[in-house]
Amino acid sequence: MAGTILRSLRPIYVQVLIAIFIATIVGLVWPDVGRAMKPLGDGFISLLKIMIGPIIFTTVVTGLTQIRDLGRLGRVLFKAFVYFEVVSTIALVMGMVAANVMEPGAGLHAGKEITPVIAGFQSSAAKAGGFVEFLLAIIPKTFVSPFAEGEILQILIISVMFGTAALLVGDKAKQVISIVAEVQRISFRMLSFIMILAPLGAFGAMAYTVGLHGGATLVSLAKLIVLVYACCAVFVFVVLGAIAGFFGFSILSILRMVREEFLLVLGTSSSEVALPRLLEKLERAGCERSIVGLVLPTGYSFNTDGTSVYMSMAVIFISQVTDTPMTIAQQLSILAILLFTSKGGAAVSGAGFVKLAATLQSSQTLPMGGLGVLIGVDRFMSEARSITNMIGNAVATLVIAKWENGFDEAKYKAFMKDPNIGSFTSAADEAQPQSVK
Repeated sequence: MAGTILRSLRPIYVQVLIAIFIATIVGLVWPDVGRAMKPLGDGFISLLKIMIGPIIFTTVVTGLTQIRDLGRLGRVLFKAFVYFEVVSTIALVMGMVAANVMEPGAGLHAGKEITPVIAGFQSSAAKAGGFVEFLLAIIPKTFVSPFAEGEILQILIISVMFGTAALLVGDKAKQVISIVAEVQRISFRMLSFIMILAPLGAFGAMAYTVGLHGGATLVSLAKLIVLVYACCAVFVFVVLGAIAGFFGFSILSILRMVREEFLLVLGTSSSEVALPRLLEKLERAGCERSIVGLVLPTGYSFNTDGTSVYMSMAVIFISQVTDTPMTIAQQLSILAILLFTSKGGAAVSGAGFVKLAATLQSSQTLPMGGLGVLIGVDRFMSEARSITNMIGNAVATLVIAKWENGFDEAKYKAFMKDPNIGSFTSAADEAQPQSVK
């Protein structure tokens, strides 16, 4: 009996789920204790972010050296960006339509004054600049600065340049590539060490959030929160489900595949913490390494489906709470702005509010003070955004791999039966002598 219970508690997602449940109770009953748990969540997220740079770099470089065709590299990126733009536009339209129909901000009549906090976001948005500044910001300052600063897009650019150069050098680069492959294996082993702390990290992050905001904060804006979660769920099951089904995948199977990452993101409210594991998992699930390395990290900046749903809904919500009605033409104008402002900024602190401030500044239609209504409950909606972003990028990688004939169906079926097949950590364990184990 005891052995059965222990075996049922062994999967990481079970441990994380238990940690989230306990953290919620602690945050509600002992809010001071919950707030004191913040360092546990921050420390775990920081440890995971250490691994993002090395894992993206090694995965992209080793993947590109297997392509042997630079034309295919361009084709994969073109298909990825077409997919990202179409799907994120659908997400923006969904959020805007849902907010117009359900009117979550009707009757709140919030003020339009700009508080010091909102002014800070406004200043950050002004510094961020427009599209040209965004393009310049993705160019690394030095070779190592993106790794130190955790800039995913900059790391990706360096990785693509390095991998393409190694591909052109040919056989003379074999020794370097073999070293990169070994660094990748070591990086995933380090990741497995860090993941042991996942329940502790999820507990700390969730206990802090609930302890800080409590349940009372949710009551006045419950309609908006429920609508964001419902709209994200509809997007995942209907939109992503239809796209996955068209390419021969079941959305339920994909959700089962990423269940550990799902709970990890739920507990920490950060989709970035799932990136290192997803890179390995999608490759083991049958996606070609080069496609995984290119599509997944790029999607984290350009395929933010959950953020798109939230941002378009938030704009209409601000219009309603500040009693500033907008015409259809004005809403379409803001939708066009959101096509640009909803992209990028994943590594910026308070990125959601900075991007919302940039949208309001660009449109000059809504009062900036409307952001103040969202500040108190934004953290409770970030889980929906982050989870939807993560699932959307997993679906995108599988779809583009299938679209580009870089998908192994047999490998996918074997993985779904046994998720540990082909993992770096399990392979390393099998390679060790029995005495070492």
